[in-house]
Amino acid sequence: MGSLGAVLRHPDDLYPLLKLKMASRQAEKQIPPEPHWAFCYSMLHKVSRSFALVIQQLGTDLRNAVCIFYLVLRALDTVEDDTSIPTDVKVPILIAFHRHVYDREWHFSCGTKEYKVLMDQFHHVSTAFLELGKGYQDAIEDITKRMGAGMAKFICKEVELIDDYDEYCYYVAGLVGLGLSKLFYASGTEDLAPDSLSNSMGLFLQKTNIIRDYLEDINEIPKCRMFWPREIWSKYVNKLEDLKYVENSDKAAQCLNDMVTNALMHVEDCLKYMSALRDHAIFRFCAIPQIMAIGTLALCYNNIEVFRGVVKMRRGLTAKVIDRTNNMTDVYLAFYDFSNILKPKINKNDPNAKKTLSRVEAIQKACMDSGVLNKRKSYIIQSELRCSSTMIVIVFIILAIIFSYLSST
Repeated sequence: MGSLGAVLRHPDDLYPLLKLKMASRQAEKQIPPEPHWAFCYSMLHKVSRSFALVIQQLGTDLRNAVCIFYLVLRALDTVEDDTSIPTDVKVPILIAFHRHVYDREWHFSCGTKEYKVLMDQFHHVSTAFLELGKGYQDAIEDITKRMGAGMAKFICKEVELIDDYDEYCYYVAGLVGLGLSKLFYASGTEDLAPDSLSNSMGLFLQKTNIIRDYLEDINEIPKCRMFWPREIWSKYVNKLEDLKYVENSDKAAQCLNDMVTNALMHVEDCLKYMSALRDHAIFRFCAIPQIMAIGTLALCYNNIEVFRGVVKMRRGLTAKVIDRTNNMTDVYLAFYDFSNILKPKINKNDPNAKKTLSRVEAIQKACMDSGVLNKRKSYIIQSELRCSSTMIVIVFIILAIIFSYLSST
């Protein structure tokens, strides 16, 4: 529920954190009784708790389709990520994965922890997949086939150029955006979004993850797999791993800023995509991760800690985003506020300062042109609250009551 220190520094985080905790418990109680569906939703909670929470708000048929879509692609990703699998074994599995979803007996042991469980018991996912409507099945099969082929291509290919980077991100994330748009359309609740906008929705999230996960990926055992394009990082260091060394901190920050600037190019497309959504549950499902992404980039920009540890939004702010994202007004406000956090961090001596500033100002203009920025107070940018001793005591008492209640139930 977030560290106690963070709650004391931001006592207004407490209520959203409580709502998030209770909603998470409620979602866990809604797991279907059928063994295969129980496995799928239980696994969803284990591999992505926040995603599992947002998905629960979708209608039943669409929720089941998105759940299976996510688990199929998570399984495909587990095969790709497992660097212990020989290439001559991995590539055929990736290419044929779209056929395995129709096979109730197929499984392949790889990955670790909950991902190994997913792969060992993949027959539950296949069984659930076969109960989906044909429109959902066709969309999932198509995207899985294209993604598997793309992943196989990049097993044997380095990300050299920015074009390679965009192509890789298209295969592993842009196609997710296209697939979700197809599922929304198949549900009858949304029009089919243009592929270019769906692609940008995926690329913005994927590029954010690639930036944030630098240290985890570079230190992966038995060997690392990195997707920062050589065309960018070679301007600053001789080897990609050099970015994590203290003596290269200045160059590392410049390279990081270059990567963030590249990711920001997708924001305007994302805003267009979200503004066209009609269904409230689908809107929240799409908007919350996008706000988390712009918030993460605002924290990562010019932040050398990306090369030292984990940089992410505090749990309380995440809870606020989940609680308070309900319409495009909320989205425009959040994107405007997070771009305001990033903007003062732009150093005029940075090689990409002009380009970064131009992209941030374009985002802010898109938000301002919406005409909604003056309709609501920000919950993201606010003066730090000074916690009096009375406030601290009150927070401690509330927390004690909450934990006592949760322990008893």
